[in-house]
Amino acid sequence: MQVVCLGTTGFHPSARRQTAAFVLPEVGVVLDAGTGLFRLADYLTTPRVDIFLSHAHLDHVSGLTYLVETFGVDAYDRVTIHGEPDKIEAVTTHLFAPHLFPVAPGYRFESLHGACELPANTEGDVGTMKVFPLEHPGGAIGMRLEWPGHSMAYVTDTTASTSAAYVDQIRGVDLLVHEATFPAGHDDLAKLTGHSCLDQVAEVARAAEVKRLLVTHVDPLLTKDYDFDLTDARKVFANIELARDLDVVEF
Repeated sequence: MQVVCLGTTGFHPSARRQTAAFVLPEVGVVLDAGTGLFRLADYLTTPRVDIFLSHAHLDHVSGLTYLVETFGVDAYDRVTIHGEPDKIEAVTTHLFAPHLFPVAPGYRFESLHGACELPANTEGDVGTMKVFPLEHPGGAIGMRLEWPGHSMAYVTDTTASTSAAYVDQIRGVDLLVHEATFPAGHDDLAKLTGHSCLDQVAEVARAAEVKRLLVTHVDPLLTKDYDFDLTDARKVFANIELARDLDVVEF
């Protein structure tokens, strides 16, 4: 299976990266809906999509307003947006408020609790998603997605720690997509903002015994001209890569 990186930064888009959005084209599953979502139409292979929100901060939901270009405003049977009840309420009340978005789109919104079924892949296997809480201002959730022979976890936004409760939830996945907003050495800022440093993310990947780590949600200011150096992180966890917009990753 494949995941396509539609947006790999946080806070605001840059000339190099859009904000958080990932699509699994084979099953029409989208993880987060940042500004990178404008690229979704180029990767659609299914008649409908299920969009799962980790939380409701603008860099993760603003792209929902772009769906009109792809699906129109009356797409109840084609677009389902999943999230925690309070995050869904924030999106419908504020992002789609009449003064901000005058024609409310007819999408389906569903509350996400604990676990849910995912669409079948091309092999005919139905998948499952389990969600788990993350420590982040305003609250967020991580996700574990599995089909027979394929598993991945999506963890953003949170402060990485090997003692965090979510480590057990991601244990052994084929692919861990985890935020690392800051390089090593910004621990105080990471804790203050509810984000992660690269070295701590590598430690989490090692502790959780995942097979592969894809780092995302990098600071757009710190990666404006150059990417994070992974040399030291690879000494902790060797199979680590930095996500770039439009990367296609197998898992």
